[in-house]
Amino acid sequence: MQCRYALHTMRTTISLEDGLAMQVRREASRRGVSVSRFIAIVLDDALKRTGPEEAPAFRLVTVGGDGPRTGFDVDRPRAFEVGEDEAQFVALRR
Repeated sequence: MQCRYALHTMRTTISLEDGLAMQVRREASRRGVSVSRFIAIVLDDALKRTGPEEAPAFRLVTVGGDGPRTGFDVDRPRAFEVGEDEAQFVALRR
C-alpha cells in the first residue's frame, strides 16, 4: 500500500530591500534551507504568534501606614477632597 501526500503551494513574488534580502539569504543558508522555505517558516511562526496577548495581571500598589484615615468613608472619595478643602480654607480664615 502506498501513501501519497499532496502539498499545495502558491507561488508569489515579494519585493525586499537589498539589505533585508541579503539577511534572508544568509539566514536561509545558515539553516540549510532555501530562501522560499525560510520565508515560509518565518511567516508561519509570525502568524502563529499574532493571537491576542494577555494583559498583565492587575497589581494594586499601596503605601504603608496604619490603615485608612479615620473620619473618612473610603467608599466616598469626594469626602477626602471636601475634608482637605475645609481644612485649607478654615486655616486661611483664622
